[in-house]
Amino acid sequence: MLNHTIKNIQVNSSNAISELDEEFDGLYSILDEMKGSMANTIQQEEARKIQALQDQLSQCSNALESSEELLELAAQSLDIKDPVEFFKAARQIKDRVTMASAFRISLKPTVSDSMTHLMVDFALERRILQAVNFLPVPKAPEIDLAACLVADNCVTVSWRMPEDDSRIDHFVLEYRKTNFDGLPRVKDEQRWELIDYIKATEYTLSGLKFDTKYMNLRVQACNKAVAGEYSDPVTLETKAFVFSLDSTSSHLNLKVEDTYVEWDPTGGKGQEKVKGKENKSRSGAPSPKRTSVNTRSSARGSRDRFTGESYTVLGDTAVESGQHYWEVRAQKDCKSYSVGVTYRNLGKFDQLGKTNSSWCIHINNWLQTTISAKHNNKAKTLDIPVPDRIGVYCDFDGGHLAFYNANSKELLYIFRTKFTQPLLPGFMIWCGGLTVSTGLQVPSAVKMLQKSENGLSGSTSSLNNIA
Repeated sequence: MLNHTIKNIQVNSSNAISELDEEFDGLYSILDEMKGSMANTIQQEEARKIQALQDQLSQCSNALESSEELLELAAQSLDIKDPVEFFKAARQIKDRVTMASAFRISLKPTVSDSMTHLMVDFALERRILQAVNFLPVPKAPEIDLAACLVADNCVTVSWRMPEDDSRIDHFVLEYRKTNFDGLPRVKDEQRWELIDYIKATEYTLSGLKFDTKYMNLRVQACNKAVAGEYSDPVTLETKAFVFSLDSTSSHLNLKVEDTYVEWDPTGGKGQEKVKGKENKSRSGAPSPKRTSVNTRSSARGSRDRFTGESYTVLGDTAVESGQHYWEVRAQKDCKSYSVGVTYRNLGKFDQLGKTNSSWCIHINNWLQTTISAKHNNKAKTLDIPVPDRIGVYCDFDGGHLAFYNANSKELLYIFRTKFTQPLLPGFMIWCGGLTVSTGLQVPSAVKMLQKSENGLSGSTSSLNNIA
């Protein structure tokens, strides 16, 4: 084992030296490229100034050549003896000199010979290069618990570094679900889920299903070479209402799988045949509605199967307090279905909304599409389009049962009553299928609407008063 460790050290050292060579080669390449670019700038400035001075020299030469004729005329004028003629010639010479181009040319250079504006000072860069050393291990980030937010099935985590570190390249966020509110445990825990290459000091986990009470989170900082220690983990509450559909008491014409229920017109035929043989000697052929009844008690020992025209399935978890939310999506070809809640005492022949202990929204797509609110065998037709998904909000303590368009969060209908017994989610379906989404927090938009709807009355009073 020691020999193996020695070999690993040798290999890793060789790799580190190779990486060091690559880094310095890259640095040399950058310096050479910068040197070439800056030298090119100096050469261009040199060429510009020389060209400007050469242009000025050319102008002076041209002006002097054009002045030769004037010089000859001036020399000839010196031989004139007649004073009048002499002054006349002198005046002409003066006028021509004044108008000559050489008279207006300046011999002062148009550009300076200084190149100091292109000098460089690498003192700072030299100190930086002299300070180059091996990358230190980043310190552990600190999660800002006060800035963390849990809302709408999203978790926003915010953190900061204990001190500025410009070498940080990215962060890694890890999270896992748990039902323990204390420090993370080693045993009986789900594995950590990892989000890598986070550039900011905040991240939002979205689209989560809150099927546990809490969530552990931790963060680590990484530079180009190494990852630092994890932050101290924090625990955020992610409690939400989670339930499955109770297949043990559902109607035999319903095919139930966890959170999905589908109408099955052939369901229960095998049981009918067996029961027919057993009862044939006693009372003859049983009635169609009675033959699908499963006389066995449910696995929970709470009730018989729904039968007759009560194509019903209930949730396996009751609402006894607090505020809860779940959503339902129906298949496009679903002919008729109901979504609501009920007390446990719903009879096996009873339908949702037709008893004083159940409340629901009913959608009928048979001949024409209608949506209505039902309770105590009374219905109120709603003049609204049927949404693709229906959100159910239950405030047990406040006595509110509200139905929403799950996409737009528009309120469809609200029941107001005083719930005196635990409530079970209830679903009734005929021809089609329903998918139930649980583990959802009450959306912020629904919370805001509930505040504004607390004083609402009028259109919903007819069914609410009965409740």
